Amino acid sequence: MTLRVVLADDQPLIRTGLRVLIADQPDLEIVAEAGTGAEAVRAVAGLRPDVVVMDIRMPGMDGIEATRLITRGPGPTRVLVLTTFDDDECVYGALRAGASGFLVKDMALDDILTAIRVVGAGDALIAPSVTRRLIEEFAARPRPVTASTPRPVEGLVTGREREVLTLVGQGLSNAEIAARLSISVATAKAHVARLLAKLDARDRVRLVILAYENGLVTPPR
Repeated sequence: MTLRVVLADDQPLIRTGLRVLIADQPDLEIVAEAGTGAEAVRAVAGLRPDVVVMDIRMPGMDGIEATRLITRGPGPTRVLVLTTFDDDECVYGALRAGASGFLVKDMALDDILTAIRVVGAGDALIAPSVTRRLIEEFAARPRPVTASTPRPVEGLVTGREREVLTLVGQGLSNAEIAARLSISVATAKAHVARLLAKLDARDRVRLVILAYENGLVTPPR
């Protein structure tokens, strides 16, 4: 199966680098490029790609608004944000807009390719450094009660599922969760799948946000 990819970045040099990187991958195909968020939205509407590799800071419509429009649309397209990490608010905004992954541009090229594949397969991925700063940012701010605030998880999950949700919120993989709780990887994966269903979460990124908003995650010391 070939994953169809749209590159959205206002810097032609970045798009060229990504195009060269992806061109050598038999399972990835670039079907369009966009220099603005609006162009990315139009490309998705016309081509229905599997993944958009999305920058945040672009002229006109930024990557966060473009991500919101794309993920709320009728198609299956998922968004992987690839940007410089200079604003914690951008991370939170992108994930709340529906991004399935968040990477920084100084990551290894192989990690970027892996992230495209992971997101294209329907999973989610956040760079470890982003997860740490995301948690720290979340913990430092008040938790406002708004109409969009998710309902509490208490009463919806079991004690074990609560433990798993906490570890997901800390950025642990299924294998790491299994080791921490002395369970099999298959069991950890099953717990995560049940959490996604019970909490009506689109993917693992949403579980990270829910763990924060329910006070299950504290900043690392």
